[in-house]
Amino acid sequence: MSAIELTGDPDASWRLDPSAASIVVAVIRRLLPYLVEATVIPTMLYYIGLLTVGHMWGIVAAASCTYVSVVRRLLRRERVPGLLLLASVGITVRLALYFVNDSAFLYFVQPIAKTVAVSVLFAVSVVVGKPLVARFAADFCAFGIDVGARPAIRSLFCRLTFLWAGAQITIAAVDLILLLTVPISVFVGTAAATAWMVMTTGVVVTVVDAVRTTRRDGLRTALATGGRLHAFVAPAI
Repeated sequence: MSAIELTGDPDASWRLDPSAASIVVAVIRRLLPYLVEATVIPTMLYYIGLLTVGHMWGIVAAASCTYVSVVRRLLRRERVPGLLLLASVGITVRLALYFVNDSAFLYFVQPIAKTVAVSVLFAVSVVVGKPLVARFAADFCAFGIDVGARPAIRSLFCRLTFLWAGAQITIAAVDLILLLTVPISVFVGTAAATAWMVMTTGVVVTVVDAVRTTRRDGLRTALATGGRLHAFVAPAI
């Protein structure tokens, strides 16, 4: 695939080989709506429910928001982002545990266990040769099979998958400490803020490593005004 085939008219609408800072901004712009939809809005609805009608209805409001986001995309036949899928699976298990045990502690300890499980899943995916970062990368950067199959890129995906496994473990450890030491009303907001900080750091490290690796491997990148990012093999001249 050539640069022209990929970008249409790169001089008019694309910026070739953007800086790492520009890519960080583009990735965060694309990641931010998913994070808001999967974490911020459900957390706000939980707080509203908690302060007005009680803990149980806060949980129901947060879960309903997540389910509506998934169903809306399915009805429109749109791709469901990986972050939203993880959020919907997690909140379903949390709901089941809460209604069976009627325990706020179990409701909040479950996502910690899920985060640990996700960390293990990330690490195992590298061992079996299917690094999960390769799956999530498609949400933020378009690339062809030829790019994904390159040894340097496969090695990059493995490194970044281990990085995100470590990030998940960090979030789980901090959340568990908070859950055991502060009130639930404090835990919810503080845990969300911690996750955002860790994920933002992970995004920056991911982009810096990805930019360095792709450029060393002779790949080109193109960034559109709307934040769409593409990586491609430069055509031979």
